[in-house]
Amino acid sequence: MASPAADDYLKTVYAHTEWQDAPITPSVLAAKLGIAPSSVTEMVKKLAAAGLVSHVPYGAVRLTAEGEARALQMVRRHRLIETWLVQEFGYAWDEVHDEAEILEHTISDRLLGGIDARLGHPRFDPHGDAIPDASGEVVREPFVLLASATAGHEGRVLRVSDVDPELLRALDALGLAVSSGVRVTAEGIELDGAPVILPDGAADVVWLSA
Repeated sequence: MASPAADDYLKTVYAHTEWQDAPITPSVLAAKLGIAPSSVTEMVKKLAAAGLVSHVPYGAVRLTAEGEARALQMVRRHRLIETWLVQEFGYAWDEVHDEAEILEHTISDRLLGGIDARLGHPRFDPHGDAIPDASGEVVREPFVLLASATAGHEGRVLRVSDVDPELLRALDALGLAVSSGVRVTAEGIELDGAPVILPDGAADVVWLSA
């Protein structure tokens, strides 16, 4: 079942559980993809018939081993392209997602391998998401969502979600980036030792080292 649409579904299912444990439901999948629930239901049935996902009516959608392997291939493509656009073309981290969505379906494996080599085989993309290696292996260290971190917790920024470009720009303006040192306080955070007032919603899109 080779199609860009199928790949987008698999990639979205994988990404949903990458930084939290709750499985994805068809309704959440529809919201993330911006597609009508009825269309999602039909595609999930096709993916299940192809052995790429498991699903029961009204239940969660989960990747099979084959589906996860294919999802990891697409995730690798997407995140390598995002990293390439930032490092080689000067894109900002809030500008790369949509470009990568297009390019991930068009470039050849040979070009992807060349990009990987050119970048020195990076392990993480500009947002801190892990880039699977060519065999599908992923390396990720223990993490905690900023909203769940207790006062006094100290760690590095491991990941910032790219779901909201405007919020990414706001965090960039504050100087928050992947690898920034953060200390959680009762009032908010200290960023590299300086108190910072975060914009609304920021604590739900930033992950720290545990």
